Amino acid sequence: MTDTEKLLRELIALPSVNPAFLPANDPRAGEKRVAEFLAATAAQAGLDVCFQSVLPGRANLIATLRAGGRARRRILLAPHLDTVPAAAEEQYAPRVQNGRVYGRGACDTKGSAAAMLTALRQLAAGGPRPAETEIVFAGLVDEEQAQAGSRSLAAGGMKADLAIVGEPTRLQIVTAHKGTLWLDLETRGKAAHGARPELGRNAIHEMARVVCLLETVYARGLRRRRHPLLGHGTVNVGVIAGGAQPNIVPDFCRTRVDRRTLPGETGRSARAELRSFLRAHKLRVRVAEEKQSACLPMETDARLPLVRRFFQVAGQKKAAGVDYFCDASVLAAAGIPSVVFGPGDIAQAHTADEWIARGSLEEATALLTRFLRSLP
Repeated sequence: MTDTEKLLRELIALPSVNPAFLPANDPRAGEKRVAEFLAATAAQAGLDVCFQSVLPGRANLIATLRAGGRARRRILLAPHLDTVPAAAEEQYAPRVQNGRVYGRGACDTKGSAAAMLTALRQLAAGGPRPAETEIVFAGLVDEEQAQAGSRSLAAGGMKADLAIVGEPTRLQIVTAHKGTLWLDLETRGKAAHGARPELGRNAIHEMARVVCLLETVYARGLRRRRHPLLGHGTVNVGVIAGGAQPNIVPDFCRTRVDRRTLPGETGRSARAELRSFLRAHKLRVRVAEEKQSACLPMETDARLPLVRRFFQVAGQKKAAGVDYFCDASVLAAAGIPSVVFGPGDIAQAHTADEWIARGSLEEATALLTRFLRSLP
């Protein structure tokens, strides 16, 4: 068993479910166990270790490999430590079968954490080591809910010349991802007795028109605007609720909408576009943003010297993009050029049988080690 696989199995055996998805005081909640285990592992390898408090009982782990001389640049390795819940208890125990490591968090993103920290440990153990580059491993909390970890890291003044954000990208270096905006839409009507519906105004009927237009006309408009790496933006009506009972004409209806945005779009511009679209169709709809949900799209110039070097070491010719969002956009918005990279495939993330290929783990570790050793 390799060092990376051993570390991954140990991490899977320490549940770190985002508390937002569990009842209060659930023993599987929080990243503390994983963060403390990684801190001890990093300290044993000679890294400088500290914690950054983010939320009650939850802290980012910061482990630093100092430059051999005067530090002129900093590389940030940033996986997240929280996971979504598992449906069955056995998913919190690591299992190896047919060349795969199974367990909650295997690819999202304890595999990235294991590969990144193992690469750092290998540098610390000996061999060529950057003389002018400081390397920081930041194990982040709360990516699965509100990105509080990366937001705190950015707000705390973290600076870096490049962030490599750990996500399952199938070992592709990703330079762009979509953003997301969750919107609350509300229609209002007039209540009346169900026996005399003509005396009321049905808010559900009004919302049905809204949903139909969003899923057809509005969605077609989004498909006409394309990004070379990400394709087009999308809209999805994911939740709808309205009315009280069948014999009352409903006077309210609410929906929650997921709008995936492209680089160049902001929450403000997307909201304004949607409001303008609804007004043009003479629909009276209140549109409000769910503040905590917004995550900006991200795009990093693949021609930046450190990004170009990473591409060269990886043997990758073209930049890649992904549909999902992650901590990279938070760090990029704070002025840290960011890419997304890691072992595993997003198709396995959040599934009942989450897994990662053992070979992918070793390739990620080797590639990261080569890249970090190549730095001045």
